[in-house]
Amino acid sequence: MRKLVSSGSPFESRIGFSRAVRVGNVVAVAGTAPIAPDGGVAAVGDMYGQTRRCLEIVSQAIADAGLTLDSVVRTRVMLTDISRWEEAARAHGEVFSSIKPANTFVQVVGFINAEWLVELEVDCVADDN
Repeated sequence: MRKLVSSGSPFESRIGFSRAVRVGNVVAVAGTAPIAPDGGVAAVGDMYGQTRRCLEIVSQAIADAGLTLDSVVRTRVMLTDISRWEEAARAHGEVFSSIKPANTFVQVVGFINAEWLVELEVDCVADDN
């Protein structure tokens, strides 16, 4: 079974991707940008706020795929300015401090929108029990 999850991002149809895809007990969440509910950029200039928004979108996608945050096994945090990693890490830690998935922080040159400071990718595996 393959389940596609949409977040309503305007980029999903333009690029041809799903926010998340579930196949069996695995869910992969695509690179998730800080897109506000109105389609604009959330928390412009605020690394912490943008990371929180990305985590909200990711959390909803995981729920829509039928899993919980406890199923997260890996996160990737991509930043345009690695010197600000602690701001993103604070938001990440607020969500994942007890789950402790494998994690990577990397710096990238940029994103589709120059106001995006961060994107997150998440991988999940449902508990077989």
